[in-house]
Amino acid sequence: MSKEKHFQKIYKDHYAKVMRLCLGYLNGNEDLAKDLTQEVFLKAWQHLPNFRGNSTIETWIYRITVNTCLQELRKKKSVALQPELISEETSITKEAEIRFTAMYRCINTLSTENKSIILLELEEVPQQEIAAIIGIGHQAVRTRIHRIKQQLSKCVKNE
Repeated sequence: MSKEKHFQKIYKDHYAKVMRLCLGYLNGNEDLAKDLTQEVFLKAWQHLPNFRGNSTIETWIYRITVNTCLQELRKKKSVALQPELISEETSITKEAEIRFTAMYRCINTLSTENKSIILLELEEVPQQEIAAIIGIGHQAVRTRIHRIKQQLSKCVKNE
């Protein structure tokens, strides 16, 4: 597979997840999240020849995303925040960053099948379609999603 085709597949497979992660870090700032998402994929394109396969592509993209978003948050802090100008929004962003990072850490502890189910649910794929993709019944998907959410909630609270 050529570098271009490989990258197109990575982009297609991971764009939505990267965008959501950026939105979580940026407290819903869609314009900045789009910019950072493009920056993530630019870095992925530039460094794809160096990817050694020590982790999955998903983990690699996730790490680039986290680093890019954290770098942006640090830059925003150092540019404009003087002690008297620190707003409530800054602490909300920090809290959102911590919760979002914890949630993804917890998602990564799930079994492969449960991880697939919750990621598809987060993508707003209809539950009947999730059932068809995974190869289990619709009611089983509903039950699993409920249990996964409980498990993630407990995990995030313990982080």
